[in-house]
Amino acid sequence: MKTLGLIGGMSWESSAEYYRLINQGVRDRLGPKASARLVLWSFDFAEIAALQAAGQWRALDALMVDAARRLEAAGAEALVICTNTMHKSAPEIEAACALPLLHIADPTAEALKAGGHTRVALLGTAFTMEQAFYRARLEEQHGLEVLIPEAEDRALVHRVIYEELVAGRIEEASREAYRAVIARLIARGATAVILGCTEIMLLIGPEDSGVPLFDTTRLHAEAAVALALG
Repeated sequence: MKTLGLIGGMSWESSAEYYRLINQGVRDRLGPKASARLVLWSFDFAEIAALQAAGQWRALDALMVDAARRLEAAGAEALVICTNTMHKSAPEIEAACALPLLHIADPTAEALKAGGHTRVALLGTAFTMEQAFYRARLEEQHGLEVLIPEAEDRALVHRVIYEELVAGRIEEASREAYRAVIARLIARGATAVILGCTEIMLLIGPEDSGVPLFDTTRLHAEAAVALALG
């Protein structure tokens, strides 16, 4: 079994899900006493969120590269970034660290294509929805057409993530609002929805959507198990 290095704490609410899902996956594959070999670097998300809001992406790149190097020094054999947004730093990490990096967009895209979905909706932070680092990988490397919500809906989705979900708050009004956003994306032709923030699965489930949901947290964790076990 390979030792996985998890870059987490962004937020710890979803990092806890990664820890649970990866360990469950290893147990399911290897038996009831088995668990994953993991090394975790957990950020103080307040620091990360402040730098994101200020647009300080070079400072964030430096922090992410430092985390990757610390995990490598601690014995990690592959890297998993436990968040969608900070995959913006994936190229810098890959350039600075020799360890393989399991990109969250790739198992998500493979699952979508296996399900026959090519016109898909993306929910996530404003950074993930609006910037090219994530959508371009889905479109250019995997041939998907990616729809994002309109500006007002993007602001709502982003606000709920940063003001509620990262704090562990699950609000029924926000669930209803997300359902409405999803319905508008389906009306535009989306046949599936990517939960492209690792906290959204805390709020939204299959019963909240008229089309299949693809939870990046679960898909990434399952791919991490496959990588660890070879």
